[in-house]
Amino acid sequence: MSKAPLISIVDDDALARDGIRELVESLGYRTTTFASAEAFLKSSMVADTACLITDLQMPGLSGLELQDALRSQGYHTPVILITAFPDDKNRTRVLDKGAVGFLSKPFDEASLMKCLSTAVTASAQVVKRFIALASTTSMQDSGVLGYILPKFRAASGIDVRVAAVGTGQALALGARGDADALLVHDRAGEQKFLADGFGIDRRDVIYNDFVVVGPSSDPARIRGLKNVRHALSQIARAAAPFASRGDDSGTHRTELRLWKAAGITPDLHRGWYRNVGQGMGATLRLAAGMGAYTLTDRATWLNFKNGQGLEILTEVDPALFNPYGSILVNPANRPNAKFDDAKIWHE
Repeated sequence: MSKAPLISIVDDDALARDGIRELVESLGYRTTTFASAEAFLKSSMVADTACLITDLQMPGLSGLELQDALRSQGYHTPVILITAFPDDKNRTRVLDKGAVGFLSKPFDEASLMKCLSTAVTASAQVVKRFIALASTTSMQDSGVLGYILPKFRAASGIDVRVAAVGTGQALALGARGDADALLVHDRAGEQKFLADGFGIDRRDVIYNDFVVVGPSSDPARIRGLKNVRHALSQIARAAAPFASRGDDSGTHRTELRLWKAAGITPDLHRGWYRNVGQGMGATLRLAAGMGAYTLTDRATWLNFKNGQGLEILTEVDPALFNPYGSILVNPANRPNAKFDDAKIWHE
C-alpha cells in the first residue's frame, strides 16, 4: 500500500472534483473525493487526511464551516480553500482562519504544488498525542466542545478526536473499545455500561435541561405548561406534528420515557409522529420546516439560528433535568488504550 500522504478533496462540482483529483495524483499523492462537507465528516478518512482541499462555497456546510467543524472535533488538518469567486475580503478571512492556501479556480500545477508542500509539512508537525472521545451531538451542536477543546489542547498538548453521535451509539463505541472516554446523557444507560464492566469512574460534569419547542401557533395549546407529560398528552390528542430524533440518543431515550410516563405509545403509522433518525440540529431544522413540536436540550436550542417560528412552549418541569456524565472506558477492554491521557481529559 502506498505511503504517500492522503489528500481529501471536497467539492460539489463533479468536474472540478475529478480535475483536482487527477492533478493531485499526478503529483504523487493519494486522493479521496467527496461531494459535500457532510459526507467527508461522516467518512472514515478524516483522521488519515494529511491535507484537505475544499471549495469555499458549497450547499450545506461551506469550506470554512467544514474547517471549523474539524477544529471542533479535535482535528488540525491543513486546509486549502478554493473558489471560483475570489476577492481580497475572502482571502483575508480564509487565511486569518488558519488555511494554508487560498486558490482561485482554475489554478495551475505550480500553485497547487506549493500549497500542498506547505500543507503536508504542517501535517507532519501536528501533535500526534490524542484521545478518542465518544460524545453526544448536543455537546457539539451547542458549541460546548468547540469552546472547551482548544483550551484543553493548549493546556495539555493532547488532541481530542470526537465522534459526535447519539448517546446509544456513544455507549456502543465505548463497549467495542473504539473510544477512550465518553461524554453522554442517559443515566440508566450509563449505569448499565458501568455494571457491564465497559467503563469506570463515572462523574457528573455538566447539565442543562430539556424543553419542548413548537410552532408559535401552538395547535396543541401547550404554551406555558410546566408539566411535560400533560403537554405530550395534548400534542397526541391534537395529533399535532411531532419530530422525534429516533436515533437512540440520550434525548430520544428521555423522550420515550416521557411518552411512557404520559401513558402514550406514539404510533409512526398515524402520521403526526415523525421519526427523524438524525442529530438534534437536523431534527430542529426539520421541525422548523414542518411546523412540528420536538424535544430538545436547551443549550442546543440557544445555539440554533434558524427557528422559523419555533419557540419554547413547555419548560421547567423537574422531569426535564438533563445531566451529563464523563466516563473512562475500562482499559482492560481497550487494546492500546490511552488511559493516562484520557484520565487527564476526565479530570
